[in-house]
Amino acid sequence: MKSFSRSTVLKTLAGSAVIALALTGCSSAPATPTATPIDYKACMVSDQGGFKDASFNEEAYNGLLEAKTTIGVQTAQVESPENAAAADYVSGVQAMVTDGCDLIVNVGFALAAATADFAQKNPDVKFALIDSALSNADYSPLSLDNVKPLQYNTAQAAFLAGYLAAATTKSGKVATYGGMLFPSVTIFMDGFKQGVEYYNGVKGTSVEVLGAEGTDNSKWAATGDFSDASKGKTLTENFISQGADIILPVAGPVGAGTGQATLEHPGTYVIGVDSDWYGISAHTAYKANILTSIEKHMSKAVVEVIQSGVDGTFTGGDVNQYVGTLENGGVSIAPQHDVVYPDGIQAELDDLQAKIISGEVTVTSMYAN
Repeated sequence: MKSFSRSTVLKTLAGSAVIALALTGCSSAPATPTATPIDYKACMVSDQGGFKDASFNEEAYNGLLEAKTTIGVQTAQVESPENAAAADYVSGVQAMVTDGCDLIVNVGFALAAATADFAQKNPDVKFALIDSALSNADYSPLSLDNVKPLQYNTAQAAFLAGYLAAATTKSGKVATYGGMLFPSVTIFMDGFKQGVEYYNGVKGTSVEVLGAEGTDNSKWAATGDFSDASKGKTLTENFISQGADIILPVAGPVGAGTGQATLEHPGTYVIGVDSDWYGISAHTAYKANILTSIEKHMSKAVVEVIQSGVDGTFTGGDVNQYVGTLENGGVSIAPQHDVVYPDGIQAELDDLQAKIISGEVTVTSMYAN
């Protein structure tokens, strides 16, 4: 399987920071504290899609709201929707610094450059960066004591989802696609593909993975954005026409198009990402067609890093980055809901998870080769 060198990851992350996204403004988070309010301000800047994307940003934002409720921190946020200039990321982080935030959580690799810049200019402000480490202009690693990267080895959970998909498919074909092919996207696709291949090896089957053919993940299927659900539906329809009956979209709100397509093709299923889609209202129409979801428990990490800021135990720097895994509960697949699983598959998944945690089964990713 293809793995990512650190230089490749850092180069891609740094380059991705110039994606054009929109800034809609900042305001206090609408949560009612149950804890005694304290003099500490935790803030957040979203990636594109905004805080109601029913996926990546919303999962992180829920952590900010939980911290306000359970810890008592003050909050503020900047929402960065689609179609704005790259400078708006800078404006968003600047707004939070100006607003007097003690800790700023930036959601997504596209905010890596702005995080590095403002963290160096404001050493007394703490930062957390989801889905990215930092790099210098020459793509060499950058470690700052006031920046804590929060990253996720989603390949491990995606491996389980791939195994489940291979066991469930009736057609012998499954598919996956991304919004844009950044490392935090392709890590899902790669893990999913590895899980299918592992199932084939164990069971002697030949389930195909459409959309991730070959080892060059820069050529895998993608819609080119993270906002247009119609593109996700069109691409899904194409996969279904080729025989795929289970599709994994790693594309934020674009993935809703895949869910919509399953409604028109009985016997087809979608796999959610970032959160358990089954319990999110935006996915209600097709929730009976959600096979599982590959979860990144970002809200938990956001609460923990805010608590560390409040307690004075915050630790930054690359050596202190957080990597969510199956072992520490940072990633997982959602429990079975409406879709009927093959007999015995849950026991196989539990056994496989234990083997991944122990190292008996290796999942190749940018975090473990």
